[in-house]
Amino acid sequence: VQLQASGGGSVQAGESLRLSCAASGIIFTINAMGWYRQVPGGQRELVAAETIGGNPDYADFARGRATISRDTAKNTVHLQMDNLTPDDTAVYYCKVEHRDLLGIVTTYWGRGTLVTVSS
Repeated sequence: VQLQASGGGSVQAGESLRLSCAASGIIFTINAMGWYRQVPGGQRELVAAETIGGNPDYADFARGRATISRDTAKNTVHLQMDNLTPDDTAVYYCKVEHRDLLGIVTTYWGRGTLVTVSS
């Protein structure tokens, strides 16, 4: 499974950004898709994730400002973040949990896309 992320870049505080991540390759079942972020020297943390049949899960800092959506047919997940602040500056990573024909679950990470928010 390969992940291709897009949509990162530089924005001003108060603006919005939409990140997208498309999974490709031999795909059987995607259990979950989500977005995480990491600042230099920090740990990778959840922004938002969506599982099959479950409600979206948002980090406290993202709740009310972020919307995660998934296009199941295209194996794509989007993250819309509004009212960005400089604290949102980070590398954003797409994460996919894939279950293959044998029921083995593997986690895949995208390469990361940099989001820079200027004040």
